[in-house]
Amino acid sequence: MRREYLRFGEILLKNGVVTPSQIEKALEAQKESPGQLIGQILMELGAITEKDVAATLGQQMNIPYASLESGLLKPAAEQNLNKLLPEETARKHRVLPLYRHENSLTVAIADPTDIVVLDNLRKITGCHITRIIATPSDIQTGIDGFYGEGGMLQSAVEASYDAPVAVVEEGADEPLSLDSLVASAGKTPVIKLTDLLIRQAIKERASDIHIEPFPGRLNLRFRIDGVLHEVPAPDKSMQLPLISRLKILSRMDIAEKRLPQDASFRATIENRTVDFRVSTIPTVHGEKMVLRILDREAVSLNLGTLGFEAHELKQFRGVIRKPYGLILITGPTGSGKTTTLYAALNDIKSSGQNILTVEDPVEYQLEGVNQVQVKPQIGLTFASGLRAFLRQDPDIILVGEIRDAETAQVCIRAAMTGHLVFSTLHTNDACSTLNRLIDIGIEPFFVSNSLLMIVAQRLVRRLCQKCKQSYEPSASQLPKLLQVEKKTLYKTKGCDHCSHTGYRGRTAIYEIMVINERIQELVTQRASLVHIRAEARKAGMKTLEESGYQKVIEGETSLEEIFRVTLSGGYETA
Repeated sequence: MRREYLRFGEILLKNGVVTPSQIEKALEAQKESPGQLIGQILMELGAITEKDVAATLGQQMNIPYASLESGLLKPAAEQNLNKLLPEETARKHRVLPLYRHENSLTVAIADPTDIVVLDNLRKITGCHITRIIATPSDIQTGIDGFYGEGGMLQSAVEASYDAPVAVVEEGADEPLSLDSLVASAGKTPVIKLTDLLIRQAIKERASDIHIEPFPGRLNLRFRIDGVLHEVPAPDKSMQLPLISRLKILSRMDIAEKRLPQDASFRATIENRTVDFRVSTIPTVHGEKMVLRILDREAVSLNLGTLGFEAHELKQFRGVIRKPYGLILITGPTGSGKTTTLYAALNDIKSSGQNILTVEDPVEYQLEGVNQVQVKPQIGLTFASGLRAFLRQDPDIILVGEIRDAETAQVCIRAAMTGHLVFSTLHTNDACSTLNRLIDIGIEPFFVSNSLLMIVAQRLVRRLCQKCKQSYEPSASQLPKLLQVEKKTLYKTKGCDHCSHTGYRGRTAIYEIMVINERIQELVTQRASLVHIRAEARKAGMKTLEESGYQKVIEGETSLEEIFRVTLSGGYETA
């Protein structure tokens, strides 16, 4: 009997995983991105998980689905599968060998339709390939456990203590000659350590790697979900070779250790292209280096997945589709402002629009958008770039940051002459942005008549969905805004999935102030921020704290995290 063939979306509907409206919404989004699979779109919309995708694909293709929890993704230890399928090949193709029976090798694979990968596996192993579907993250975890990447990094770190590469004298300006630096940076242990360090940081979803010299030791930290975590560091003798190796990759001046340097490089890791921004500063104990990891696959540029509540998303989308005006995103460094701006451009761009951006730096390259990198050393600043843009017939302009009165004036002039302008500003909340613009020299009339919307935002860590614990807080533990009714909240516990931190991933909280006529009048009259904030609240603006408390109620984050990010005060521990 011939098996009935169902489409991917039809299987999801049949299994009750999604609703018809979610499928309809995904199909509409697919029209804007024809090459994107519906499963990926539904994941970005938060309708399904990668496990739903893998299980549904397995059902559609009649191929078994396995997960780490099922215990089926364990390679047969006695069969020497690591020799049959080398680690480099497994990581490159994202496949995990499970067991061999005669001339058949069973592997876990995320995309069982990839004929090229399957053909390569046949040639390398000389075996017929039997497929089992698993999620990319489960396969990655399985590969790391089987081939031992974490252990490899630990071994490389431990080996650095047994085999010093170079002696570093504290406070010495020139401990090694340039030839020695290049030679030591090119030695195999240094190359291996650098490679493993970068791989481990990406595996742990780090956004930054900090390499810090101190007396007698080298400190190594990863920033994960916005918080720095110390990791095992190599011996102090690896300080110069390690930093020199990274300088060579970044095309920095390897001999210059007295002045700060900034550079970048790009690497392909397991078929993913990852960009690195590298910065060095001289300290009294040597150069401190920070690598900013820009992994496009780890960042969603879909507005629906950033953290907006449904009504906030509708409001935000309504304003960014206006033909002209100024939209500002505010918050401290690392609060996700650039991601929100990119997602906004991604949401509204079309072939009928001329979109130009001037940034420092250009973090991600957007398809169909003309992006310009600021170069102050040759006179290409935000202000000069923006003035040049106005001669390029733009419809939409993005200015990476308003840093001075000149840039602010050109932005406002562009917004008032028929252009939609996006930019960022460093302020603590939405209302104080108005004072900031006036303080740097912009007349209140121009501020009120150019601004469409101000969005303040912060990033908060998500509770690990695999180990979070529920509890019923006492009245003394709750802020007043949460003391309306008895609520079940959640707190951290910690497990292997979240590296025992209790958190995995981040989401955003927002304070959205849409500039209405009454707020325009108050700004022009130089009214106090108290009056302006009251009017914005009257029009429906939620504060950052209120947005955060909503995430707490929904079980996405904890009270501790909201207090940490918004500085809204202490409380009794649960």
